Amino acid sequence: MFLDTEFLKTEEISLRQIELEKDDPQRKWDPAFHFDILDRTGTQIGCCNLRLGHSGALYYAGNIGYRIDEPYRGRHYAGKACRLLFQLAKRHGMGYVIITCGPDNHPSRKTCEWLGGELLEIAELPEDSEQRRLTGDVHRCIFRFSL
Repeated sequence: MFLDTEFLKTEEISLRQIELEKDDPQRKWDPAFHFDILDRTGTQIGCCNLRLGHSGALYYAGNIGYRIDEPYRGRHYAGKACRLLFQLAKRHGMGYVIITCGPDNHPSRKTCEWLGGELLEIAELPEDSEQRRLTGDVHRCIFRFSL
């Protein structure tokens, strides 16, 4: 089910797989890849993940999550990592991915815009949503990316 990830690199960054997470029906999560983001010297500069599938929970949580460490921000590393994850999602037969962020998370919104995402809506999270429970957020920007 999980495909090889050795190809996830450019001259500037690479993704190092650190975990494969099987689906968890109880939490309503689909299978996921987890990666460290490395710069060209091999220094870890952040992390990202790709959740496979299009469940209702993933509409609000998103297929892709990312975090760039403070000293490395402002260089589009999150967007560049997402482009690599787009390739992996496509190889897994996904025709599109969803990335979500809080409406006030301006850096993440800028990343989604930089990547050319379509803002579908600013959605109110369901009361029982794990995203709502974990983050305290009530709303999420839902961006769609065709692959």
